Amino acid sequence: MRQFFIFTALLFFCGNQLKAQFNSGRFGNMGGGMGGGGSSKMQRDTSKHEHEPDTLTITYKLLGEPTSYRIDSSINDFQTNYQKVPSNYTLLGSIGNPAYNTIYTPILKPGFDAGFHAYDVYMNTHKDAKFYYTNRPYTELQYLVGSKQEQVIGVSHTQNRTERFNFAFDYRKINTQGYFRSQNTSHDFYRITSRYQTKNKRANTYMSFYFNKINGGENGGIRSDTFLDNSNFKQRKTIPVNIGNSASQTYSLFNSVIPTKSTYKQTGFLIQQQYDFGHGDTIHVNDTTDYYKYDPVFRIQYTFNLENGNYGFIDNTPDTAFYVNHYNFQPGDTVRAQHVWRMISNDLSLIQFPVRGNLGHFINVGARFESLNGTFLDASVNFGNLALHGEYRNKTRNQKWDFSAKGEFYVVGQNIGDYSVSGMLKRHINDLLGDVRLSAINVNREPNYVYKYFNSNRDAWYNTSLAKENITLLQFATDNTKLKYNLSVNYYLFTNYTYFRDYFHSAQSNSLFNLLQVILSKKFSANAFSWYLDLAFQQIHGNAPLNVPALWTRNRIGFEKTIYKNLNLFTGLELRYNTGYFADDYSPLLGQFIYQQNQKITNNLPDIAAFANFRIKSFTAYVRAENLNTFISTNNFAAPLYPENNFAFRLGLRWWFIN
Repeated sequence: MRQFFIFTALLFFCGNQLKAQFNSGRFGNMGGGMGGGGSSKMQRDTSKHEHEPDTLTITYKLLGEPTSYRIDSSINDFQTNYQKVPSNYTLLGSIGNPAYNTIYTPILKPGFDAGFHAYDVYMNTHKDAKFYYTNRPYTELQYLVGSKQEQVIGVSHTQNRTERFNFAFDYRKINTQGYFRSQNTSHDFYRITSRYQTKNKRANTYMSFYFNKINGGENGGIRSDTFLDNSNFKQRKTIPVNIGNSASQTYSLFNSVIPTKSTYKQTGFLIQQQYDFGHGDTIHVNDTTDYYKYDPVFRIQYTFNLENGNYGFIDNTPDTAFYVNHYNFQPGDTVRAQHVWRMISNDLSLIQFPVRGNLGHFINVGARFESLNGTFLDASVNFGNLALHGEYRNKTRNQKWDFSAKGEFYVVGQNIGDYSVSGMLKRHINDLLGDVRLSAINVNREPNYVYKYFNSNRDAWYNTSLAKENITLLQFATDNTKLKYNLSVNYYLFTNYTYFRDYFHSAQSNSLFNLLQVILSKKFSANAFSWYLDLAFQQIHGNAPLNVPALWTRNRIGFEKTIYKNLNLFTGLELRYNTGYFADDYSPLLGQFIYQQNQKITNNLPDIAAFANFRIKSFTAYVRAENLNTFISTNNFAAPLYPENNFAFRLGLRWWFIN
């Protein structure tokens, strides 16, 4: 708790320094429209040149996407908006432990993939890098403290040094002890982004850098679920686990010692440079202000991308029985595995904008060369790829139509024959009926490399008989702001689906099967009471080595109102539940979820949490009492022999300010 009080003191000190800013309405653009639990977002200024001097205008863009977005300041979703782990993810323990999406989502991307995804939900990537525009320096602080020494720290900052240059920095720390042995985590995530535009607006540069450091304790699950009903093991740390039982562990915020763990390091550096040919005009705003506007007609774009991935596992005190039973080898003194991958890619694209002034309407053709190097404990590989890609996008300026057609083809190299083709049509009908979207994608891809080869200091496994996977997705989706619902219907077709059939053997299903998903989010309101419903229905047809729950749902029911103009309050209960199914097991040495049909996960009660979320101007707090169901029933399970946590208390703080 010492770190919590230090952080609170820091917030108090900063608050005194900035009190005059709040009282003077310096957050003017952020203050409006936050009633009813703060469902709206930070306001976007309609003019970059006529804003009040003390209001905040902040937007951001993603690479390759013409749409501008605003930072979400709503308070009704703790998991997504604050914890940054969507509620449909199931964790094998506390935040920071391996996680999988209960609403199954396959990888729809051709080309090379190392295959280590158990910690993906926490990771930074170039895909979600945000490139900001802000008229004033913006800083956000986050802190979460919970039971079992759980702590999460977040610091974000962005500012425009000039109208043409912006940089942003983001850091996130996850540190947990966990409820069961050897489940402690110590993760660090760094991100830096920047963008620069020349004075004549013809050249643009975007830079993205991230570093992800994972130290995740692994215990292989508890040895028997009967321990949960034994009164001698009310303290869950005393329950024997499969690995990490005798390891000596040290817990601290920045210096935890975890002897049995997965240790991943990912580094990414991307720089994208654009040079435009087009037309520029000087627009007369008033007697003292002129604005230079440049409309590209043709663009040359070069993208350099360097990505390193170091995926390892180490057990300094291995349990012989576990490794003999599950991996068929004697562990010796230490079990260690390590896969190191480096990819360097160079992409050249030519882009044309047929309609002047509409950057959402373009034709993009290009080529990308990839060089890959893999290093293992006793071997190494090198190979390259050449991919051609193209896209036609037409997002009309009236925002009513949005059409996209994309294609990517690997024509030379290790992944020759991989491809992805997709199309999307979106239409805004009207304010009552909202948006409707139709989309389709077909992907042909080489299975992840970990399915073909895995190496440890005790053994190596190969599977050279795998064919390319083929996945098709047909989707209908609708988004309705007025009626407050989102609905999507997904229909997947799988051929040559690749999976792990046990702790170290991969396999492939040659038969065709399909998966139907219906996913709904809806808000119901009655006076000051709200009900947020999230619902997913999933059904598999065919002989499939894939298990999903038929029904998953989350319900947030509570009192939601703005009190005394400045206090946004949402308090109530949250219930999360899914029907019983054969949930995937987990192989800690490989870091992979594996298909099983031996133990069905059937939870008696939903996961129940009581919460009180409130926001006062720029300060937000989340107070939660979680896993209340453990007071009247045995722990629910996330996977075979992986119980979910006992009762937990969590307090999260979020505070943003401008300098």
